[in-house]
Amino acid sequence: MSEASQATDANAPAWLSVALKEQGIKRYDAGQCNPRIAEYNNCTQLAGYDDKIAWCSSFLNWCMEQSGIRGTGSALARSWLTWGQPLEKPRYGCIAVLTADDAVDWKGHVGLFLRIDAKHVYLFGGNQLQEVRELEYPRHRVLAYRWP
Repeated sequence: MSEASQATDANAPAWLSVALKEQGIKRYDAGQCNPRIAEYNNCTQLAGYDDKIAWCSSFLNWCMEQSGIRGTGSALARSWLTWGQPLEKPRYGCIAVLTADDAVDWKGHVGLFLRIDAKHVYLFGGNQLQEVRELEYPRHRVLAYRWP
């Protein structure tokens, strides 16, 4: 069991508690679509799309909606750069906005902050190795931390 799944509702913001309950939801193989991921996409302009597209922002929008908080409504990870309030340093459960692997200006990744060490930031989110899970990212990829 990952550290993320051991988090308790007492120390997690509502949206992170919602997210943690989704751990293990995965993209299906070609020719099939995971209906849960399609449901995440329905919270963005990707309504009606399957699980074969980038869905990290769709997942966070869904988690926020389940928590009674308005997300960005956008499937673009960088849409979270102007959402909520900026944080000078990360806070457990905050939104972390990252650059993409290929450094294309409009691309990115978004997840929920769990912890940080000297080299990595650890996020819980959707479309992390094609599933809802915890994953580490290089610290230098972080563009911003945001809070509702």
